[in-house]
Amino acid sequence: MATDDDAPAATITPYQDGPLLVRGDFALVTPEGRTIDARRGTVALCRCGRSALKPFCDGTHKAVRFRAGTDREG
Repeated sequence: MATDDDAPAATITPYQDGPLLVRGDFALVTPEGRTIDARRGTVALCRCGRSALKPFCDGTHKAVRFRAGTDREG
């Protein structure tokens, strides 16, 4: 039987041809170690590389016809 201690701190769900949806208790940190304020418990992270709000998704993947598993540049 699962307990609360067994639950992951965060879950990451890749949406088909879209962002990574991160839910739960997590920290976003730059390569330099600076914390990025996510402002909420669920965020969408860009996978297409074209978002103006990186690391967050702004929906640009739709306009550039991003397809997961292909080159980031389309």
